[in-house]
Amino acid sequence: MSRRVNVVALVKNNERYLFLFDDESKESVLQTLARYAENDELSFSWYDAAVLTQKIQQLETEHVRESEPWTSGPRVSR
Repeated sequence: MSRRVNVVALVKNNERYLFLFDDESKESVLQTLARYAENDELSFSWYDAAVLTQKIQQLETEHVRESEPWTSGPRVSR
């Protein structure tokens, strides 16, 4: 079984932030976002962390929807 790799990115000024992670590493990525937001040497802000956190949550929701069986909708007979 292959692992899904999630990607979120932010380009801000001359800095590029690219986060690649699997579903099991989500908490680690969220902690990294907080560390970056706390770092005064980066232009990465708490707003940036919040936006990327929301994107990560959206990815998780999409993955759940993709894995749900098709239980509703019209049935097609052939």
